[in-house]
Amino acid sequence: MLTIGYIGNGKSTNRYHLPFVLQRENIKVKTIYRRNPAHDNWEQIAGVNYTSDLDELLNDKDIQLIVVCTKHDSHYEYAKLVLEHHKHCLVEKPFMETSEQAREIFALAKEKGLIVQTYQNRRFDSDFLTVQKVIEEGKMGDLLEVEMHYDYYRPEVPESAQSFDPASSFLYGHGCHTLDQVISYFGKPDHIHYDVRQLLGQGRMNDYFDLDLYYGTLKVSVKSSYFRLKERPSFAVYGKNGCFVKQTKDRQEEHLKLFYMPGHKDFGVDSLEHYGVLTYLDEEGTTREEKVKSVNGDYGRVYDDLYEAIINGKDKTITDEQTLLQMEILETGIKNLK
Repeated sequence: MLTIGYIGNGKSTNRYHLPFVLQRENIKVKTIYRRNPAHDNWEQIAGVNYTSDLDELLNDKDIQLIVVCTKHDSHYEYAKLVLEHHKHCLVEKPFMETSEQAREIFALAKEKGLIVQTYQNRRFDSDFLTVQKVIEEGKMGDLLEVEMHYDYYRPEVPESAQSFDPASSFLYGHGCHTLDQVISYFGKPDHIHYDVRQLLGQGRMNDYFDLDLYYGTLKVSVKSSYFRLKERPSFAVYGKNGCFVKQTKDRQEEHLKLFYMPGHKDFGVDSLEHYGVLTYLDEEGTTREEKVKSVNGDYGRVYDDLYEAIINGKDKTITDEQTLLQMEILETGIKNLK
């Protein structure tokens, strides 16, 4: 059994973590810390201890792992406290505000023989897992180009911003999803072209990015904008022999926002209308087109991996090197802001 506690009792904890953890019989949630009980907006979970005493959480000998689900500007402080109290630590993304902070936290964990990692749940998005399956089937031939889009139409968000903070930028907040997917599957790129913008002008928020990561002859583009009234495909993949287009995103977040939770057999599951389309030339040169059944996603697989690492001593799936590379890309992207 892995016994865990949380720092933070907001949307992140209750929408993106607990619904998956509570489905797992080998994980027990013991304590949730929040500074101000008067701000509780979520229904308390039976059998879980809620506290506003951080020391109670940090000094509980039963708790092996503490999950930091607070705003990005407190991640470094809380992660350091957790590790200094000899607990393993999982941190929401973006992991830290800088790569320097990330290196310090990883070094502290190594010194104490502990595990610390970021919550890269988007590795287990249905659309991303489906793209991997299609690539590995080989029908598209040698891979030439991958386009990944993470679009919204929320102009009110950048319009309300009158100052700029790199760590709360669109690049940091959303690039941490897609860049981790790229790094986890394709590794470290040979080089990167950055196009990071403030569409409403300098001094406002970063609301657009387009990063091209090059791997030999393969180009992987990560694109995102707050000003897309009609979203671009979630994934478009092109090979020498065909292409695969997945129009819609993973549906786990959609269902969580509707309070339709894991436990329902169709939670996060694509219907036929959401399936991607694979178009390719067969061995006789005939064009074939087929819908590809989506692989089911599961954000909770981050916790499955952590369980194996903490309880059974297996290697982490989300490595320090991958997280550091992502942080360095984010930092460089902000330096290239236009």
